[in-house]
Amino acid sequence: MAATKLQAVRKQLEYKAADVITLVVRRADALGLAIMEPASLKTKLSRWENGHEQVSEPYRRLFRDVYGRTNGELGFPDDDEDDEVAELRSRLALARSVDAGAVEAFRQQVDNARRVDRQFGGITLLDQLHSLIKQLEGLLSYSTARGQREALAQVLVEASTLAGWVSLDRNAISQAWGHYERAKAAAREFGSPTALAHALAEQAFVLIDIGETASAVEELDHARSLGEHRVSSLLQAWLTAASGEGFAAAGDGPQALRAFDSADELLPVDPHDPSLPFLFLGDSHLDRWRGNALAKLGEPEAIQHLTDALPRLPAAFVRARVGMMVDLAFAHAAAGDRDEAQRYARQARQLGLQIRSDRHLRRLGGLILPTGRSRSL
Repeated sequence: MAATKLQAVRKQLEYKAADVITLVVRRADALGLAIMEPASLKTKLSRWENGHEQVSEPYRRLFRDVYGRTNGELGFPDDDEDDEVAELRSRLALARSVDAGAVEAFRQQVDNARRVDRQFGGITLLDQLHSLIKQLEGLLSYSTARGQREALAQVLVEASTLAGWVSLDRNAISQAWGHYERAKAAAREFGSPTALAHALAEQAFVLIDIGETASAVEELDHARSLGEHRVSSLLQAWLTAASGEGFAAAGDGPQALRAFDSADELLPVDPHDPSLPFLFLGDSHLDRWRGNALAKLGEPEAIQHLTDALPRLPAAFVRARVGMMVDLAFAHAAAGDRDEAQRYARQARQLGLQIRSDRHLRRLGGLILPTGRSRSL
C-alpha cells in the first residue's frame, strides 16, 4: 500500500523513481526553473512519497505537470489563494531554494561558455547565455536573502559581460550595449568596484567600434579611476591597457603608449587570478594588445611586435589569433608590403569565417592594400 497519494500516483503510472526525476528535471528546464540536483532530488522524492516532508513549490507544479494530476489527486493542499498570490509565493519559494551549490553551477555554466567562446567563437553561445541570464534575473528579482542576492548578481555580471562580448563579436551592437547596462546594474547590486569597472571598460569597446572614440576614452578613464586603489593590480593593469586601446582608437599615440607602459609596470609577476577568470594579460596577451594599438596608430614597429607575440599566443585563444592576423595585415599594408598583407588577410579571413567572428571580418573588409602586382584575396 502506498504511503502517500504522491507515491500512489507514481505506482499507478508504473514509473520508477529515476523516471520521475528525469521527467521533473526536463520539465523544470523547459520552464526555466532552477531546481536541486538529481541526486538531492532523489532523496527528496523519497521523503515526499513517504510523508516525511511536505512538497513545496515549484515542485508541486512540476509534479502536476509531469503526472497530469490535480493538487487533490496528488495529496497537495488546495490553493485557495488567488493565482497572483500563488505565483508570487511560488517564485519566492523557488528563489529561496537557491543554495551555494546552485550558484556554483551557474558560475560553471558561464566559465564553460567562456572557454568555448575564446576557442570556437560564439556561434551557438548567445541563445544559451540569454536563457541563463533570464533564469538569473528571475531568481534575483524574487530573492530576499542577503548574501544570496549578491551571489546571484555576481554571476549575472559575468554572464552579461560575456554575452556583451559575444554580441560585439557578432556585430550585434545594440544587444551588446544592453548586456553591459545589465552588467553594470548587477555590479552595483552587490557593490563590487571590480565588476563595475570591468563592465564599464568593456562597454567602452562598443563605443570604439561605432567611432565614438571621445566617449570611449572618457568611459575608460572613469573605469580606471573607479578601480584605482580599490581593485587588484591585475585588473588595474587591464584597465590601463584598455585605456591605451581607447587612446589609440582616438589617434593619441603618446597617451596610448604611456598607458601600455604603465600597464606593463602594474602587471603582477603572477598574472593569474582565480577570482578574475575573464582577464588574460600573461603569456603574449599584453604584448598583442600593445601591438594592436601600434597597428591602429600606423606605427612601423607594429609588425615586429605582433610577429614576436603571435607564436607565444596559447592555442586556445583562436579569436585573439584572428585579431592579431588582422592587425598584421593592416600593419604590412601600412608598410607597403602587399604580399604579406594579403597573406595575413587570407589567414585571418579563413579562421574568422570558421569561428564566425563578424567583428574581425568587418574590420578586415576595410583593409586597403598598397598598389602593386600580387595575387588577389
